[in-house]
Amino acid sequence: MFEVKNIEPEMTYSIRHSILRPHQSFEDCKYDTDFEKNTFHVGAFYQGRLISIASFCERKNIDFTSEKQYQLRAMATLEEYRKLGAGRAVVNYAESFLQREKIEILWCKGRTNVQKYYKRLGFITHGEVFDYPPIGPHIIMYKKINEGNIY
Repeated sequence: MFEVKNIEPEMTYSIRHSILRPHQSFEDCKYDTDFEKNTFHVGAFYQGRLISIASFCERKNIDFTSEKQYQLRAMATLEEYRKLGAGRAVVNYAESFLQREKIEILWCKGRTNVQKYYKRLGFITHGEVFDYPPIGPHIIMYKKINEGNIY
């Protein structure tokens, strides 16, 4: 149904802007981690149109002791294509890569209004809700990818 593959960072910016940061500038959709050595970006295409994106960067959360961590950032699906499984397909694709690379934990700063969605993808909440200016309330969520001590 979807073609899921690695994409260039610039391909994520339009969806990031329209879905995640519509009240900010387009420049705010360009992250400092986008071009780091071990960062990769994944997109789901439907009939040739990019409809869902996520970025994955090697980033340590100090709450977890594992040295093998990745952060999921800027996951978004165009509204008219939600509930079709594109976001899940993007995360599954990335998880397959992360498993092969022996990454132990995937974590994110999830918006509280999509916390249930991340739970359906197997993520667990960690800690308390915090404000992430100028976006709003977030919570850390994580998922074990491979065996290892995370705390």
